[in-house]
Amino acid sequence: MVTWPELGSLRPDLADAGQSLLCQFGIGLGFLSTVRRDGGPRLHPICPIVTDSGLYAFVIPSPKLHDLLRDGRYALHSYPCPDNEDAFYVTGAARLTEGADARQAVIESFLSQPGRQGPTPDFTDQTLVELLIETCLLTRTTGHGDPEAHHTVWKAPAEAR
Repeated sequence: MVTWPELGSLRPDLADAGQSLLCQFGIGLGFLSTVRRDGGPRLHPICPIVTDSGLYAFVIPSPKLHDLLRDGRYALHSYPCPDNEDAFYVTGAARLTEGADARQAVIESFLSQPGRQGPTPDFTDQTLVELLIETCLLTRTTGHGDPEAHHTVWKAPAEAR
């Protein structure tokens, strides 16, 4: 698996397109799928945070957090676009991110996102995870119902998996 900056070095086209789609509304928005204890999927909206140092998410105490702590596997999909069916999807494993400096840097990145509204969240009880990347899929379309959508699939190099 690779970090977001490593994806950017290996495939800057995918990292740029992915950041654009994940942050198309200003703030990062996506659907995070985790693996329940019984092996089934669990899906929730989240606000992924793309920084120069990684792809992160703050996760509240919840079944989703328990899934990530127990199993780690995830899939993240961008929110639907209003004018087309472009999409970005990554899979991999989440790892806990500890340390006050790293946490503060991600909080500052989240708070500085354009399009963020509402009161400042209380991150005290939230767990910070970095989303490491094993595969990604970029779909580009000319609009809704495009019969010739273009899909680009990428997998982390074998030595990184």
